[in-house]
Formats: sequence, structure tokens, C-alpha cells
Amino acid sequence: MSMFKKMLASVGIGGAKVDTILERDQYTAGEKVQGLVNITGGNIEQQIDSIYLRLSTTYTREADDKKVTASYTLDQFQITDPIHIQPGEKKEVPFSFVLPIDTPITFGMKKVWIDTGLDIKNSIDPGDTDYIQVLPSTLVASILDNIQQMGFRLRQVECEEVSRRYRNRYPFAQQLEFIPVSGPYYRKLDELEFLLFPVSETSVDLVIEIDRKARGLAGLFSEALDMDETIVRMTVTSQNAASFASDLQTLLTKYS
Repeated sequence: MSMFKKMLASVGIGGAKVDTILERDQYTAGEKVQGLVNITGGNIEQQIDSIYLRLSTTYTREADDKKVTASYTLDQFQITDPIHIQPGEKKEVPFSFVLPIDTPITFGMKKVWIDTGLDIKNSIDPGDTDYIQVLPSTLVASILDNIQQMGFRLRQVECEEVSRRYRNRYPFAQQLEFIPVSGPYYRKLDELEFLLFPVSETSVDLVIEIDRKARGLAGLFSEALDMDETIVRMTVTSQNAASFASDLQTLLTKYS
């Protein structure tokens, strides 16, 4: 019977179970995440080599001229050394880790999650998945507020694969697409796109693409060749954040 139970546990039947309880399901990028991992022993004694938490998200990339959605591990955390768990035994393992400052903002969408896994030899690792909402840091939130106060509305948010020249830690960047709905740039710009690269709580790199509206035959010709788009890099820090709105306004006036 013991061998039979071991065989079943090796394929995930009657083995240890795991359930992660987060302190809450909403965090600000750069904030500490805390919680408990609850482990319940199965039908046999097992050694758990490690308990790990994996922070993941999804992004869009191109494959065979098609856009596909891929998962990506942003970070991984080991929270225990090897432990033994007896049949039916219950253990609680507290944990904490800092949510990376460049974790994509979710804007209400369930696109960032924490997987919990038990590393058990010769067995299918039991796991648990918990989705979280990620809010922007104070600096990023002020950038977004300034853009919206200038008459732009956020239309689309995606994590998309980018070329190496635009990469930071990940093969993708979070792209925010705004459209003018009022103010001085209404009917002058088609859209305003930002690639967001938070570096720290006090520094954010931006790649800004300004898409001008076509005017006349020359404008239509430029638009057809994508010559109506201007790409500009900008770094916003806690020191120059107060002037971001005026700096962006100067930039948009120059290229609109």
C-alpha cells in the first residue's frame, strides 16, 4: 500500500497540497507583499526541497507573422529551506518580498499573478495561483495624471515585445496609448504612446511616440510612410516631476 501511495503522490494524487493567502490582492509597484503559504500533508510523508513564489505576467510578441500571448516570469523567490511534512500535517510558512518597481501596472486587468510551488523530487509539484492588482508608484501616477489633465484619455494598455534598443530588464515594455479628447492637441494629434520603464521609486524612463494628424497632401504622404511619427526619450525623476507637464507640453507643441 505504501508503494502504491508513493506512486499516486508522484503523479499528484494524494500528495501535499498548497494554498497561499495574500495579505491583500492590491499592491503598489515597489511595495512589500506579505502572506502565508499553507501546506497540508497528503497520504505519505514527503520532503519539500523548497517552496517558491513566482511573479509572472503576460505580453504580446510576434511569431510567424502573428501576434501571440506569452507568459513571462518577472521574478522568483525561494521562501524556505528543505522541510518534511507528515501525512495530514499542516504547516504555515510566512513570507514577504518586494514587488519589483517595474512590475506592469494592471489597470484593473488580471494580468499579473503569483504562482506558489512545492519542489518535491519525483513528484508533480502542487501549485497555487493568485492574481493581484498592481497600482502605479507615486511618480508614475503623477505622470499619468498630468497627461490626462492635458486633455488625453487612456485608450489602451499592453505589454508588448520591443527591440533590444528599448529593452530594460524584460523582453517587453508596457505601452500606454492616449488619444486627445479635449484641449490644445485635440484634432492635432492622432495619439500619444508611451513606453514606460520605471527605474526606481524616484526615476522613470519614457519613450514617447507622437503621432501627428495628416494635413493636406504632404501630410497624407507622410502618414502613409509613417513619417508623421516622432519618437523622443525622456527621464522623469522626483526632482523634475513638477516640470513634467510643461516639458511635455513644449515637446507636443514642437511636434504637433
